[in-house]
Amino acid sequence: MAVTVSLVALFGLVLFFLLRSKSLGYGAAFTAAGFGFFLASTGAAGPINQLAAAVIDAIPHS
Repeated sequence: MAVTVSLVALFGLVLFFLLRSKSLGYGAAFTAAGFGFFLASTGAAGPINQLAAAVIDAIPHS
């Protein structure tokens, strides 16, 4: 668990700086995928899924 949290922090930090410097390419895509993969393994996955479901439910359906 400690390794997963540190990888989430590392990928999140790298992704932040890539987005800030506007150097988006294959490296940024790999970093974003790694960040999402390791974030899904942490305790934050449940609240993120609940938030996404709440946002989707709040959108009016036609």
